[in-house]
Amino acid sequence: MDAARVSEILNYLRIDAALATSGQPSVDELHAIRSDGTEVVINLALHDDPRYSLPDEAGTVSALGMTYVHIPVKFDAPAEGDLVAFFEAMERHRGKKLLLHCAANKRVTAFLGLYRVIREGWDTGRAFAPMREIWEPNAAWAPFIEAMLAKHAAGKRLEQGGRRE
Repeated sequence: MDAARVSEILNYLRIDAALATSGQPSVDELHAIRSDGTEVVINLALHDDPRYSLPDEAGTVSALGMTYVHIPVKFDAPAEGDLVAFFEAMERHRGKKLLLHCAANKRVTAFLGLYRVIREGWDTGRAFAPMREIWEPNAAWAPFIEAMLAKHAAGKRLEQGGRRE
């Protein structure tokens, strides 16, 4: 059997030299991302469904010498606390080569878009371009994204001396 390649991971997107996003990698694909230089794996999927998770992803990632971060985000109920935990993980591992994944690269691309707008000041079109390559947010995610962007915009106006009406 040929060795797995990172490009074979479900919905794999190379964002830049230090960042990739994807759906759930297999054990062989985790070996491939380690060979590709990945240092940190951040997983936003749940561990309770064997169709979309590995039996011991944390153990496999750790055994390969990478750092594993698990932030379980319910697909049908994304929460602001999950987003804050994601922001903290991104900042804690800044400067390292990262793989961000979930079951199908939907949660990840939405959170990455929000991170880039809210924390890095990107315009929304550019920040959410990877998400649009994978999916259009559904009835749970579209309002969540809108609410997080609106909350950030209100906070930014306050920082700039505006008032919240």
